[in-house]
Amino acid sequence: MTESRRRPAPKSAAKSKAKPVKGPPKKAKPSTRQNGAAEPDRVRAIFAHFAALNPNPSGELEYINTFTLLVAVVLSAQATDAGVNRATRGLFASASTPQAMVALGEAQVREKIKTIGLFRAKARNVVALSRKLIDEFGGEVPRTREALESLPGVGRKTANVVLNIAFGEKTIAVDTHLFRVSNRIPLAHGATPEAVERGLLEIVPEEYLLQAHHWLILHGRYICKARKPLCGICPIADLCLFAEKTISTPPQAG
Repeated sequence: MTESRRRPAPKSAAKSKAKPVKGPPKKAKPSTRQNGAAEPDRVRAIFAHFAALNPNPSGELEYINTFTLLVAVVLSAQATDAGVNRATRGLFASASTPQAMVALGEAQVREKIKTIGLFRAKARNVVALSRKLIDEFGGEVPRTREALESLPGVGRKTANVVLNIAFGEKTIAVDTHLFRVSNRIPLAHGATPEAVERGLLEIVPEEYLLQAHHWLILHGRYICKARKPLCGICPIADLCLFAEKTISTPPQAG
């Protein structure tokens, strides 16, 4: 039996078959580059706006020295800065050095910070990190990430805050506000805080790096809120690519 084969179409028919006409190439969306990072001009414009409005941003935790800054940041995990400040005023009046904190003891530290979430574990960590500072670092807060992260209760975000505020390093501490803002605007996409941190370090212009995390945290806390962002008063609304902008405005006083 011979194998049946499809007969080729006549050349004239092949030539007469119309080819699909391709339209003009689609323009790339201006939101992000292929690696997920925001476009450089837009990033620079965003931080230029922040810098013009608030040239010297700062964190809202109250502290006396580098040690009390470290303690305040440890206590701020899953707590508001305002709540931490109310508790630490009395704590730091009694103990503003590692030696004084160890002498105060875990029970008294716990009593002074009992209005803060997770206060039992935090009191234990504060006393333990104070003792380790005395035993291993001469009572001084270390200046390296590795050493800071070796302290009880100190993670990457806490280390970044201390390195930035106390030692002037260009680090970015990613809290829940910053994580949301960076993914929402967007600046640097990331599924984890560390991924967002790495992305921002790659794209934030050098002259804005020192203050970048302060601007983004404050923006997320007061403007780009989780449930009802105040897009109507947002200073970077024209640079934000968030698809679900709102027209919420703050309540009028009086």
